[in-house]
Formats: sequence, structure tokens, C-alpha cells
Amino acid sequence: MYEPFFEMTNTPFRNDIDTDALYLSSDMSEVLSRLEYAAARQLFAVVTADVGCGKSTAIRRFTSKLSKENYEILYLSDSKLTPRWFYKGLLDQLGIESKFYRGDARRQLHQQLEIIHGIYKKHVVTIVDEAHLLAKETLEEIRFLLNTKMDSHQPMSLILVGQNELWDKLKLQHYAAIRQRIDLKCEIPQYDLSQTHEYIAAHLSYSGGAKEVFTDKAIDEIYRYSAGSARAINKLCTHALIYAAQRAKKLIDDHMIREVIAGELP
Repeated sequence: MYEPFFEMTNTPFRNDIDTDALYLSSDMSEVLSRLEYAAARQLFAVVTADVGCGKSTAIRRFTSKLSKENYEILYLSDSKLTPRWFYKGLLDQLGIESKFYRGDARRQLHQQLEIIHGIYKKHVVTIVDEAHLLAKETLEEIRFLLNTKMDSHQPMSLILVGQNELWDKLKLQHYAAIRQRIDLKCEIPQYDLSQTHEYIAAHLSYSGGAKEVFTDKAIDEIYRYSAGSARAINKLCTHALIYAAQRAKKLIDDHMIREVIAGELP
């Protein structure tokens, strides 16, 4: 709709752009380094961020860089994940039919993890998304899963990903046993103003079109509206590009951004 007007070969503010083209702030680079460390050493990590601040982007970039020869990646995202369905979900991805009882399924999974690690020489990385919605029973079961060989060995890397309330939950006293098992804590903050400028510039560069589309004052307005949320930046920039193209405007200023915020956004 607007790409031809701005002579773009790629759509710049989508959520699913190529992982190699993603903007990496210093904070995001640090999170990715921690996750790579967790994967290599089979550690337990927790990733938290506000809504729209890049959790999914971080996981997508992280998993895209893991060698398929060295890593087996398992992914779950279910707000109503019970212990039984936790095991079933992982075993299904490994091509194994889960037994009904939780203890039996846990033993099945341990056996498969040992086979993958011992025979195929791969590290298993399990990612549980939307983890802030998990019930205490499921979080406890995850802790039991990591209890193996008298704490001398973790059978896999486990990464819990959720909104900031996940860490607030884990700080409660009745989650102390789980919290004490966490090896790495990764927080993805909102972008600051400078990073918002860099983010927009990186995505415009990815588009292959004009790089000077938004004025500095326009980006200041985008930052004020989005509070540094990547999702909100994407949404506002997309609407602004559509608005400008429909009016044959090659440059988007702060006045246009305010008009888009007031009249175009739900």
C-alpha cells in the first residue's frame, strides 16, 4: 500500500522481519549472549519484558542462531499448561506418545533427554512462553524435572519467557525453591529515545527505500506515544507511512504523527 510510494523492497515495520535484519540494542545483545550461554551449559534462565518490548523477537533471534546439529529446540506456549500437558507437549515434539500419569511421563522425558544428549550429542533447549500465566503446580513440576542426579546435572536448558509479572511472582516466598534454581535472569527494557531513533533507522534501512522519512521531531513524538515499546513503534510507523502515502507526502513530521495518533489509531 505504501511500499511502492516510498520505493521500498521490504516492508519495514513487520513483526516477522528476517532475524539477521533485526535491530539489536545493547540490552538485547546482552540478553542474547546470556541465552546462548544458558543453552551451551544447560542452565535455567528467565526472560522478562513489558508487553510489546521484544520477548518474542529475542527468542526468534536466539533460536535462529542455534545450530540444528548441536541443539534440539522444544517450544511451548499455553497459558493453561498443566504438568501433564507440559510433558505431553514436549514428548509430542520428540515424536513420543506420552504416558498418562505424570511420573511416568517425567521418566519418559528424562529417558529421551539422556538419549538425545548421550547418543546424538545434542543439547536440548526448552522454551516455555507466556510463563507469567503458569500455575504454581506447573512451575513446581518444572523444578522437579530439573532435579536429577542429585543436582549434579541438569537434563536440558530451560528458558521461561514472560511479562514482568513473572519475576514479581517468582519473588514471592512460596516460589523460593524455584527461584533458587534460576541461573540467569534476563530483562528486556523499553527503548530509550536514542534507541527509538536507531530502531526506526534500522528498519527503514531494511526496507531498501528512502532512509530519511521521519523527521527528528516526528521520532520524538513516536517515542512519546510508544514509551519505547517496539510493538507500539511498529504500529504507529506503519499507520504514519500509510497516511503519508495516501497524501503523497515523502516526509513525515511531528504534526503528521500527532494527526495519526489522534485520528488513525484505535
